[in-house]
Amino acid sequence: MGKPLILITNDDGFNAPGIKNLTEFVRDLGDICIVAPERPQSAMGHAVTISSPLRLKKLTESESFTEYTCSGTPADAVKLALDKVVPRRPDIILSGINHGANSSVNVIYSGTMSAAIEGSMSGITAIGFSLLNFSHDANFLPARKYIRSIVLSTLNSVELSGKCLNVNIPDVREDEIRGIKICRQAKANWEEEFDERLDPHNNKYYWLKGVFKNKDNGKDTDEYALSQNYISIVPITIDFTEHSTKEILNTINFNV
Repeated sequence: MGKPLILITNDDGFNAPGIKNLTEFVRDLGDICIVAPERPQSAMGHAVTISSPLRLKKLTESESFTEYTCSGTPADAVKLALDKVVPRRPDIILSGINHGANSSVNVIYSGTMSAAIEGSMSGITAIGFSLLNFSHDANFLPARKYIRSIVLSTLNSVELSGKCLNVNIPDVREDEIRGIKICRQAKANWEEEFDERLDPHNNKYYWLKGVFKNKDNGKDTDEYALSQNYISIVPITIDFTEHSTKEILNTINFNV
């Protein structure tokens, strides 16, 4: 059947160390096609570009490795790759490795995870990888063998076909990583405020700032696993339905 086709993207831009490391880690596992944003797109969520044209730029092309940049968002990159770039349907989509956590509520804002989710919406298995270190100089090597294992295991699983996984990696030495935990998303939020400032013309402007608050004491959550130096894997779905509230709503008479 030939090698699997692996589509790789991210939200930190095509030149970020995270995507370079991810590509190197899985380079021998299949044919590689990279379509990544031309500039950082962190916290873009699932935004798509509808008010301006998108542009693709081919950087590298060989029999088993192609690389493009996309002028749009991470979700744009996946949409455009699937429609205009890949020679066949990818066997898996990998997004990352993100510089910074995408655990808990952060998945909502994450361009990294939105790219993975976009792939799974098309029925393609997808994984988003994130390292709990925002630095440009973050060390991704401790996660290498775990990332390879997760990718290989997912590729070989018929049951995971079309599913989306959110993988977060603690920022510790390789000998400090205790293994992998399958988790649920912790119930947490950001307590935010805007820092108000004045520009040289005495006009107000604002910077968003906040503190992450984990309000979930469960030991089966991604936040707990990461605090214990485990890699967390959370299966992600696009179904936002709150089923318990749906049952409550069914008991209410909304007839006018």
